[in-house]
Amino acid sequence: MSQKSGDVSRRSLLFGGAAVGAGTLLAACTSNEKSGDSGAGSQTVAGNSNTEPGKPVKIGFSVPAGDHGWILAVTTNGKAQAAKYSDVTFSAVESGGNDPAVQRAAVESLIQQKVDAIVFLPHEGDKLEPTALKAMEAGIQVINLDREFSNPFAYRSLIKGDNYGMGVAAGNFIAAELKKANKGPDAAIAEIGGIDFLPLTKERSRGFKDALTKHGYQVRHQVWADFTPAKGQSVTANLLQSAPKLDAVWNHDDDQGIGVLAAMKQAGRNEFFMVGGAGSRNAMDSIKKGDTPLRATVTYSPTMASSAVSIARLIAQGRGMGDLAELQVPKTIVLASETITKENVDAYLPLGFAS
Repeated sequence: MSQKSGDVSRRSLLFGGAAVGAGTLLAACTSNEKSGDSGAGSQTVAGNSNTEPGKPVKIGFSVPAGDHGWILAVTTNGKAQAAKYSDVTFSAVESGGNDPAVQRAAVESLIQQKVDAIVFLPHEGDKLEPTALKAMEAGIQVINLDREFSNPFAYRSLIKGDNYGMGVAAGNFIAAELKKANKGPDAAIAEIGGIDFLPLTKERSRGFKDALTKHGYQVRHQVWADFTPAKGQSVTANLLQSAPKLDAVWNHDDDQGIGVLAAMKQAGRNEFFMVGGAGSRNAMDSIKKGDTPLRATVTYSPTMASSAVSIARLIAQGRGMGDLAELQVPKTIVLASETITKENVDAYLPLGFAS
């Protein structure tokens, strides 16, 4: 995607250098053991009867267009995981952009194919929920990925990151750093969110606000960057003009963070520190180098797509998780959000995805 002069590419400005392939360490959803590295920055599940071939199943896969590093990593992880199973036929449909109508048509094509299960990350949950319901009513098991449908009848299982926990982790880190610097309740804290109307964005903001409130702080400036580097750059430039002094910034998303950091560099502002979100390799490299305001990032791992494919397979085959006593796969799985800092970044570097 080309950028106008002064804008920023998600794959260039600021960070530079090579990033590992999309995908990260998959915390085994069917085993406590791990196989060797797939070569794409990910590891897949292995080690017990769940990985033995079972009934052949066909799994559909639909996510928004891969024009965002995290989304691209989701797709890469999902495909890589499906390739590990000889009993899975994987059918990924193109969404053709970020138009809910296009994604609806793509998922309906999977319904017509009579797949056994669909891993479904909707661009907008409310607009695509009827399509998920249609699949479930047709006997196709929907594994809702990341962006949650409000109607529990629209999916068999949900796997997502802890959006509220991301906000809490970012708020706790910022509060601790401000206290170390003897910054009181009047500290100037800014929040750069993603797409403002998405439930996941609202959850992140709520967690951030709650954590700051607990420590006696509050958000003084709040803007939205739509999860894109270009918008991240423009809204941050405006924020820095309207806020002559800042103490800390939380940016929800490391992809849009490329533009956020570019704007900070262009403005020559470094009196504050920043926390990112998701855990991209670019962000981790920056944290390790210590050459930008980015001091930490809180994880939101795209490996949830690998787990979603494994879960879809088990559900379609009528199996449960081998390490659990229950006979069926759980209804909801929420991944924990971890805080990556200069002290522990080396352990996380192999897990980063390319922005």
